[in-house]
Amino acid sequence: MAVITFKGNPIHTFGSLPPVGSLCPDFRLTAADLSDKTLKDFAGKTKILNIVPSLDTGVCQASARRFNAEAAKRPDVVIINISADLPFAQKRFCDSEGLTNVVNLSTMRSPEFGNDFGVRIVDGPLAGLLSRAVLVVDASNRVRHAQQVPEIAQEPDYAAALAALG
Repeated sequence: MAVITFKGNPIHTFGSLPPVGSLCPDFRLTAADLSDKTLKDFAGKTKILNIVPSLDTGVCQASARRFNAEAAKRPDVVIINISADLPFAQKRFCDSEGLTNVVNLSTMRSPEFGNDFGVRIVDGPLAGLLSRAVLVVDASNRVRHAQQVPEIAQEPDYAAALAALG
């Protein structure tokens, strides 16, 4: 269980992030076309999992924009935004912002993702949503970087995530 804050107030997550050096857990999440996507769909690629509470908030939107811009410089990397938002809402936001270098995946049919990755918020006003976290996963599905952002209203450490790409 991680202790993080939301506007300075302590909240907790279920479990903890997969540790650096471990194999990334598999997942089954929902894409914009309502198909299921798993880790295997991104085989052989380096992945940044940008896990956020909702793309309907300013900080989550900022991280999606920033990683979209960085992905344009790194065609060998796939950026995956993961949230509990419905795929339609994720697509609407990215279409309106012109974010074409990211893949959006929803936990709408897979609430176990939050437990498997240690990011499900278990108490406070955001209980049930995902905490803000970033994982860098290499082409062999090994976790190379893991950050549980300590304050929900804070952006992730982009420099550390990008440095982990090598």
